[in-house]
Amino acid sequence: MPRFLLRHALLPDGWHDDVLVTVDAAGRIASVAPDQSAGDAILLDGPVLPGLANLHSHAFQRAMAGLAERSGPTADSFWTWRETMYRFAARLAPADIEAIASQLYAEMLEAGFTAVAEFHYVHHQADGTRYDDPAELSWRILAAAEASGIGLTHLPVLYRYGGFGRREPQPRQRRFLHDSDAFAALLHKLAPAFRNRHDRRLGIAPHSLRAVSPEMLQAAIAALDGIDAAAPVHIHIAEQLAEVDESLAWSGRRPVEWLLDQGVVNGRWCLVHATHLTSGETLRLAQSGAVAGLCPTTEANLGDGLFPAMDYMAAGGAIGIGSDSHISVDAAEDLRLLEYGQRLFQRSRNLLAGGPDRSTGRRLFEAAAAGGAQAVGQPMGAIAAERRADFVLLDGEAPALAARRGDAVLDSWIFCGQRRPMIREVWVGGQRVVEQGRHLRAGEFAARYRQTLRRLLEE
Repeated sequence: MPRFLLRHALLPDGWHDDVLVTVDAAGRIASVAPDQSAGDAILLDGPVLPGLANLHSHAFQRAMAGLAERSGPTADSFWTWRETMYRFAARLAPADIEAIASQLYAEMLEAGFTAVAEFHYVHHQADGTRYDDPAELSWRILAAAEASGIGLTHLPVLYRYGGFGRREPQPRQRRFLHDSDAFAALLHKLAPAFRNRHDRRLGIAPHSLRAVSPEMLQAAIAALDGIDAAAPVHIHIAEQLAEVDESLAWSGRRPVEWLLDQGVVNGRWCLVHATHLTSGETLRLAQSGAVAGLCPTTEANLGDGLFPAMDYMAAGGAIGIGSDSHISVDAAEDLRLLEYGQRLFQRSRNLLAGGPDRSTGRRLFEAAAAGGAQAVGQPMGAIAAERRADFVLLDGEAPALAARRGDAVLDSWIFCGQRRPMIREVWVGGQRVVEQGRHLRAGEFAARYRQTLRRLLEE
């Protein structure tokens, strides 16, 4: 068994020195013992954290980051941004999606994410015609994950309608569309690729309540249950006030209220964004056991609003973070912005620390690690037996981390905001994928990515 000696590591019960970790052949942690010495172990000489899950990703959108920052003829919003996204998505070929995802996943690993939930909704050709293999674009996502070494929870998206009440979709949404039978067939085609993998999980993502009917939602869950009754279910919900208003007009209930009333939401669910909640919805969501999938940098970029994190976390609600549209790919930045949004709204400080004399950075990190692991359905998020051997080695020589130990490491990593990378190495399942702050295949991925973008943007 490979052995690692972690010089200063965050374990479930706190910080410890000289932690000896043994890893089995499947890449899972077999044992953890602090205050040890082992001359033949692989030394991770600095602060070591468990890897985080990036619980919400639309990989192709990384390539359009920065392209929607020019004002239009009318007031800009999420809905005008979406038009830019539709135009960009229409140009993508299968090889483009693989190249973009490979580059993105390498960047995620360099940022401390060791798994990603890919909310994958581009399924078909630009005119809506299915590929000869209906899973063609899913295979491209799996290939990118395999090449980069990141853990993957693949979430094929069920998308049929253009609005509440079965409104017909627009032509520019045709790459996304499935009926229930075709969607179930896609899941069954993909399922064998996820069996017996500690670093892969198949789930589903009903796109939103406006994009599926209640009957389709039930059918999709039933199809998934036939494959894996504990597999993750993710959904966009209550991201925008317009969505809330349309839900009220359709059902007389707000989106989160309607979904919770169905009696299906539990710990396998991740409600992405859930930005606009009443106090009652906030409490009910916290009590449901589901994870709130928060994407602070994307939500800020799109002008979505602020999630009621203080009340939700005080009620015991689970959270995780995702980089969503990938306007930024930085775990520390998303955690920082989650806290800063609350500070700006409440005009106070250290609001998510969870009580007096507590580290805000540690509370945020541990909440995101636990909630992220739950949302992706993978054995990760902690340096503990039976979890995957995912290690993030911070650079103890970075000026922002100088002389820091314990919780001060997390507070400084998250809140210092240095441009110099503070992550030195990343390991996934006991395999090193990042060294000296760079992914081991960074040059190869970047070259292919640049070539792809030149073709997409210069033609």
